[in-house]
Amino acid sequence: MNIDHYRVAPNSKIDLSAWDPNDKRLFDGSKKAGEAALPALNKRLEALQELLYAEGKHKVLIVLQGMDTSGKDGTIRHVFEGVNPQGVRVASFKAPTPLELAHDYLWRIHQETPARGQIVIFNRSHYEDVLVVRVHNLVPPEVWRRRYDQINAFEQQLTEEGVTILKFFLHISKDEQKQRLQERLDKPEKRWKFSTGDLAERKLWDEYMAAYTAVLERTSTAHAPWYIVPANRKWYRNLVISHVIIKTLEGLNMRYPEPEAGLDQIVIE
Repeated sequence: MNIDHYRVAPNSKIDLSAWDPNDKRLFDGSKKAGEAALPALNKRLEALQELLYAEGKHKVLIVLQGMDTSGKDGTIRHVFEGVNPQGVRVASFKAPTPLELAHDYLWRIHQETPARGQIVIFNRSHYEDVLVVRVHNLVPPEVWRRRYDQINAFEQQLTEEGVTILKFFLHISKDEQKQRLQERLDKPEKRWKFSTGDLAERKLWDEYMAAYTAVLERTSTAHAPWYIVPANRKWYRNLVISHVIIKTLEGLNMRYPEPEAGLDQIVIE
């Protein structure tokens, strides 16, 4: 699977309307075949994550962003099924607390970045401060405009300290979002996930698309790339993200630590 097709090149211009959220060009098979392929990828990711944890050298940060219902929770649930929770952590960023607002906007983010041997998944992230903040005019334009460069510098610092960063924009269509919101209303077991605030945000779809376009154009770098993941098909979304993560982890050339000397001579009685 040539997943580089979905990688946003640095300084490139993006027209999200030209990116098909239903695309599945990298998998010549059915939904059933795609879902059947995922367990093997889970196993491979589980092995790589165990190696990452054992080596205790690398740090991996995975950023998930997307509109409401785009599948951030589902991605975490399905792509990371079976991995050892001792070495994987999820950080979710909601509206800032009074304490967080008293600091700079990256303060709460830095505290959640991965330690050596860890994979940390950001469910939403520091990009809310150039998305929600921009769309809702929470700060003046001159404030959020300078944050693109600040974020790039922050991510550069992380990579220089050994963090591998992968960022995924889960790209769904407005029609698909409508269906998923309706499903939350129709199914009693999913109603807890529905918020009337989602409908207010939906009315700002075009404004969000403009904000996401700016993010993808301004902050996809060689050291912290963005991937635009077609997310209308949940199974295909999971395949693409799994392949990107696995390819990246394999590229770290990790090794298990050398065992203690003389273990061959030990007899356990």
